[in-house]
Amino acid sequence: MPYKPAKPCAHPGCPALTTSHYCPAHTKQEARRYEQQQRDPATAKRYGRSWQRLRAAYLTANPLCEMCLAAGKCVPAVLVHHRIPLADGGGNDVDNLQALCQRCHSAHHAKDGSRWS
Repeated sequence: MPYKPAKPCAHPGCPALTTSHYCPAHTKQEARRYEQQQRDPATAKRYGRSWQRLRAAYLTANPLCEMCLAAGKCVPAVLVHHRIPLADGGGNDVDNLQALCQRCHSAHHAKDGSRWS
């Protein structure tokens, strides 16, 4: 299977070629800038260091996508989804979490109409 062609890094003035948006040298820098300047402060507070630890522990305990597993497929989970969103009063307890692959997570939010609204 051929790879997609490399393109210049999106960071201004960086000539490095990459297959993602930013080269490895600028990926972390851009993530930090986004967290500090563009992300909603309330969201940043909810998804801080304690959430990162909980998310990692949950994905270790549940390495497969729960929706795909119910359909008889074995797909690795990459995201932890809140069944009841934190903004709607849900919590970070294990009963409210669900391990999902990117496809199922996107499909869930597209069906819900809850993403970016």
